[in-house]
Amino acid sequence: MKAEVCVGAIVISDDRLLMVRRGHGPGAGEWSVPGGRVEPGETLAEATVRELLEETGIDGVCGPFLGWVERIDTERHHVILDFTVVVDPREEPAAGSDVTEAAWVPLAEVAELRLVDGLAEFLAEHDVIQTLM
Repeated sequence: MKAEVCVGAIVISDDRLLMVRRGHGPGAGEWSVPGGRVEPGETLAEATVRELLEETGIDGVCGPFLGWVERIDTERHHVILDFTVVVDPREEPAAGSDVTEAAWVPLAEVAELRLVDGLAEFLAEHDVIQTLM
């Protein structure tokens, strides 16, 4: 089994969460926050900002660590470290690499989406969204 360190970008602005619909791999077709693997030689902050830009076309500034999750399947063990990120709220996302859609989603509607496994619970546990559907 291969272990991989990954990052996620939690971007909140005007009561909206920046989200992406995964294009392939685990969670294909499901909504998540922008993120992915940390590349060799890259800091966690650099990886977070790079993944955000690659997946949404929006540049940001990495902020504080929010929390972590683990996803374990038969082939991989992903350790995902999520950071808050500040962006210009006027920026409109555009789907980039690895995603089919990128959008600002009102916080009250996030739990209504088809989310990757465990995301709704993580967001509720860290007070990003208030309720689970």
